[in-house]
Amino acid sequence: QVQLVESGGGLVQAGGSLRLSCAASGGTFSSYNMGWFRQAPGKEREFVAAITWSDGRTYYADSIKGRCTISGDNAKKTMYLKLDTLKPEDTAIYYCAAGPPRGWNWVRPSSQYNYWGQGTQVTVSS
Repeated sequence: QVQLVESGGGLVQAGGSLRLSCAASGGTFSSYNMGWFRQAPGKEREFVAAITWSDGRTYYADSIKGRCTISGDNAKKTMYLKLDTLKPEDTAIYYCAAGPPRGWNWVRPSSQYNYWGQGTQVTVSS
């Protein structure tokens, strides 16, 4: 069983940066795939980034690739999402998630994740 708690969201001006954190408890951090999703009002939850700990590979949505970096600290059981050059379109609730350590073709669908945090709000002003 894994519990996830996000933090680091807030209000930022366009062009600014934020680093989101996802603290995990329970389970073995490195035994899960972990990802970030976001959901804007009236929109479906969409994939942002993921990391597969077994091989250290990272994956990014095309919409944010180049402005986003996912990383983790196994000792602290914390995953990070660094968001740069933020745009108003990035405004959303950001969720972290954990799921079975499946391969690269399983990291993008939200249905592949078993555990979810409560979300942290990111608001980007124009």
